Amino acid sequence: MPKKALVIGSGIAGIASSIRLAHAGFSVEVFEANSYPGGKLSEIEIKGYRFDAGPSLFTLPEQVEELFRLVGKNPKAHFDYEKLEVACHYFWEDGKQIKAWADINRFAEEVETKLGEPAQHVREALKSSAYIYDHLAPLFMHRSLHQVSTWTNTQAMKSYLKMGKLGIFSTMHEANAKRFSNPKLVQLFNRYATYNGSDPYQTPATLNIIPHLEFNIGAYFPKKGMHDITQSLYKLGLDLGAKFHFNAKVDEIVVEKGKAIGIKVQEKTFPADVVVNNMDMVNAYKTILRKQKQPKKLLEQPKSSSALIFYWGVKKEFKELGLHNILFSEDYKTEFEHIFKKGSIYEDPTVYINITSTQKPDDAPEGCMNWFTMINVPNNQGQDWDQLIAEARKNIIKKVNRVLKTDLEPLIEVEEILEPRTIESKTSSSNGALYGNSSNNRFAAFLRHANYSSDIKNLYFCGGSVHPGGGIPLSLLSAKIMMGFVSE
Repeated sequence: MPKKALVIGSGIAGIASSIRLAHAGFSVEVFEANSYPGGKLSEIEIKGYRFDAGPSLFTLPEQVEELFRLVGKNPKAHFDYEKLEVACHYFWEDGKQIKAWADINRFAEEVETKLGEPAQHVREALKSSAYIYDHLAPLFMHRSLHQVSTWTNTQAMKSYLKMGKLGIFSTMHEANAKRFSNPKLVQLFNRYATYNGSDPYQTPATLNIIPHLEFNIGAYFPKKGMHDITQSLYKLGLDLGAKFHFNAKVDEIVVEKGKAIGIKVQEKTFPADVVVNNMDMVNAYKTILRKQKQPKKLLEQPKSSSALIFYWGVKKEFKELGLHNILFSEDYKTEFEHIFKKGSIYEDPTVYINITSTQKPDDAPEGCMNWFTMINVPNNQGQDWDQLIAEARKNIIKKVNRVLKTDLEPLIEVEEILEPRTIESKTSSSNGALYGNSSNNRFAAFLRHANYSSDIKNLYFCGGSVHPGGGIPLSLLSAKIMMGFVSE
């Protein structure tokens, strides 16, 4: 009889785990509390509009392809994507606009033309980003920080000698302000802190690793939408024999004599040789591992930011908007102070608008657009969210009207809202924090749970709240997919 592996949660990391385990010869069952797979990477359909509900930026597509190749399948036959010509459209209230072209030289020249910042500064910034990636990706993305071999291998030794160049000792904002003279370009590069729910004025400059993925390697779009990542991998898991149980909330991970031996679901016990937890680490210890020793230091770490998302069906096409769009706040520092210090929402928030109908026209009726409209907000600490959401909605619409010179309210014909409380209830994310613990200090990467339990044998962890991959943004989905199953 093959060994039995049970996976808790069918987020991307959980699905990837099921694929790797099934390929390794395990009999695999996945238990999901929701009625659908994908976790945050799900979709919403409302009156002719389709929205990718969660992550919207796709990089390192080879990490998806790897899972198909692992089992001897041609990725293109099951999952297809295209590289974006423009990574993002940027807007400021004084009328300035920048297109972040995938062609680095073209982007650099656009910055010089529009902002007066020497093109060479952009090239140098992206070269520095690649440098950080080349030295830290093998350490932080491909290995567990909780094993001695990670710190004693040749690659690690080389990285130790270059810590100053890797951004360990300064903040992201300090590094960007030193490199660029134009505040708008500083703001543009500071925004990458939000990719894992952090504050550029606190998080280490190491996170300047992120632009490398978006520019030097490239940003992509799945031809069937982001949800196709979920659907194609879910189908692959099924094809390999993994069994998925939906509406099956796990009540407990059963532990005997220091070993995980199964799970309990609705009073029924399912035995296992291996248990993989894809649930948010903090909530897992508070619920399904509540009887076990608690890693208090990890559980008490500050959480990342959350999101407030309005899914709007808009009865107009805006030709100046692309797939990814940013309408910047006039006071970025104050915006982050509200999020991380005041636990509130600034009256002039930075607005992100993702419009997949620009790439996939059938996501909206003809002549219309599907706006995934998001702002960064604090995680749930008991605020009066109904009032905050109502005020934020007004402020977002006012900002869109000012920047795009329009009257948005009468154009919105459908609306659905996702906010910290519902993010927590739908995805078991502690406090509705999208990325687990925050990365607002230089030691944050080391204050994440390992991808295995040091106290409980045969218990493993995957997903955005743990290592490896835990310190990499959720929007960079490869970090989740790459996790899959990492042996102790």
